Amino acid sequence: MPNQLTQWFEEKRYLISDGATGTNLIARGLPRGKTAEEWVLDNPEGILALHRDFINAGSNIILSSTFGGSEIRLARSGLGEKHKEINLKAVNLAKKAVDGQQILIAGSMGPLGEMLQPYGALTEATARKNYQQQAAELTTAGVDLLLIETQFDIAEATLAVVAAKSVSDLPIICSFSFDRGTKTMMGVSPSRFAEAIAPLGVAALGINCGKSLDDNLNVLKELSKVTELPIWFKPNAGLPKVDDSGHAAYDVAPDQMARNVSSWIEHGARIIGGCCGTSPEHLHALKLALESHIAG
Repeated sequence: MPNQLTQWFEEKRYLISDGATGTNLIARGLPRGKTAEEWVLDNPEGILALHRDFINAGSNIILSSTFGGSEIRLARSGLGEKHKEINLKAVNLAKKAVDGQQILIAGSMGPLGEMLQPYGALTEATARKNYQQQAAELTTAGVDLLLIETQFDIAEATLAVVAAKSVSDLPIICSFSFDRGTKTMMGVSPSRFAEAIAPLGVAALGINCGKSLDDNLNVLKELSKVTELPIWFKPNAGLPKVDDSGHAAYDVAPDQMARNVSSWIEHGARIIGGCCGTSPEHLHALKLALESHIAG
C-alpha cells in the first residue's frame, strides 16, 4: 500500500506542516537550556498540547519532538541511555494528538551537533550508528515519514539519508538550513544540495529555518530551478529581536507571513509551514492563505 505522503504528492496536493517546536515550548514554560526531548519525559502534556494546537490550526503533518533524539545529542543532557524510550514516547504523543485523523507524523531527526572528521572529532561510524538507531526507533514507533532536517553539511546529510534508508522503507525528506542567506554555514548552495541529495532517493527536498523570509524565498527560487522533487518549505517567522531580559521575539506577524504563501507556491513549495517563531496562529494564517490561493 503506498504511503499517504506519496499519494498526496501524486495527487499534486499542497500540504501544511506545523510550526516551531523550540520557540513555542519556551513561550509555554520550557526552561532555557532544557530541550524538547526532556519535556517528552517531564511534561508530556506540554508536548501534546502543542501538537494539538498545530493540528487545530490546520496542519496536515506534525513533527515528533525528536529533533535532538539521537543518542549522541541526548547524552549532553544526561539522557543518552534513554534514546529509545524518548523516541517511542515522543511518537506516541504525536499519535495521541492525531487521534485517527488523516494527519501524517514526520519523525524529526536533527544534526548530531558535532562536526564530522576532519573538521571535528565525529567519526563516520559513530554518525552512521546514531542515524540508523534513531531512524529505526522512529520507524518502529510508527511515524509516516522521516524528516532529516536543519542540515548544513553535504557529508553529514548524505550519511544520514543513506543510514536511514538502510533501516527503514519510509519516505525520507531531507531539509537544509541556509543560515548564511543563500548558503549554509558550510557554504552549501541550494543547487549543490539538490545535486548531492536528490539522487539518494528522497521523497522531497526541504528548506527550513535559515534567515529572513526574503533570503529563504531566494533559496526556494534557486532550488525549484534545479529539482523536480516536491519542496518542503518551513522558513522562520522573520528574524529574532532580543529584549533586555534575553527573550527572543520574531518580527513577522501571522498576517505578514501569510501574504507570502502565493509566492512560495508559485516558486515550487508543496509543503508549507514555519520554523523558529512560527506559532499556531501563524500556521492558521498560512492555511487560510493557501486555501485562498487554491480557490483562485
